Amino acid sequence: MTSSEISQTPLDINHPVLATLQPLVDALGCSVIDATQIEAADIPLVYEGELIAAVRLPDLHGALARLIDSVEREMGQQLPDMNREQKQLAIRLLDERGAFTLRRAVEDVADAMGVSRITVYNYLNAIHR
Repeated sequence: MTSSEISQTPLDINHPVLATLQPLVDALGCSVIDATQIEAADIPLVYEGELIAAVRLPDLHGALARLIDSVEREMGQQLPDMNREQKQLAIRLLDERGAFTLRRAVEDVADAMGVSRITVYNYLNAIHR
């Protein structure tokens, strides 16, 4: 199907596709955008030949906080309240999700956990052995 064969419909937040995707959109920190407001970087959502909406990805600003929130949700506990083994697992999850490629991530994660930077580096070194 070509873009000329796709029609646009007004945003219907109760549409079954949007309702199904909403938990994913929320977890990733994205936004659902009306089809008339789509930009080049948005991800179009086409259903039965109709452009029903688009997903707009979040800025990198706040990415680490979103990653920490997702790990805390997954583990069911806030970082500072975790025991040593849980913190090591949290570091592993953050590392797998690319958190430590962000500038100052080690320092920010250490602050969020209530541990030193050295502790976070030790956990990372143990993972990468």
